[in-house]
Amino acid sequence: MSIISNPKERQRFLRFAIVGIIGAVVDFGVFNFLVHFDLAPVIYASMISFTMAVISNFLWNRFWTYPDSRSKSIRHQLTLFALINFIGLGIRTPLFAFLEKKLILFFEQLRFPRLGFIDSVFLGHNLALAIAIIIVMFWNFYANRYLTYNDVST
Repeated sequence: MSIISNPKERQRFLRFAIVGIIGAVVDFGVFNFLVHFDLAPVIYASMISFTMAVISNFLWNRFWTYPDSRSKSIRHQLTLFALINFIGLGIRTPLFAFLEKKLILFFEQLRFPRLGFIDSVFLGHNLALAIAIIIVMFWNFYANRYLTYNDVST
């Protein structure tokens, strides 16, 4: 199965990517809300926002990206989807924690000026989150395509 040569798989990948963008908006929105209002430490905020994005992504993928995937129950698919995404969280969390500190230091050394609520910490948090999301997206797509949604034809 090739995304490049198979139009149906290319369409699924594009839909998966759009769902990922929606999930990223949920992820960044929840993360920044929790951090801005000091409702959770950044690592926990990242985990909570990830969980909210997983729920959004599952629903969009189940009903829009893979509407023809119905041989497995929604409970079975949700379990697989959640397991794959929580493995992704296991990849994302240490990566975020590592990058976040380095990027904050990087922006502080650049003497990045504060622009409203945007400062070195905000930039470090969000760039680290963006990098982690992009890396984990590839794991999530391929693992879900071959495990959660393997009942759709190519």
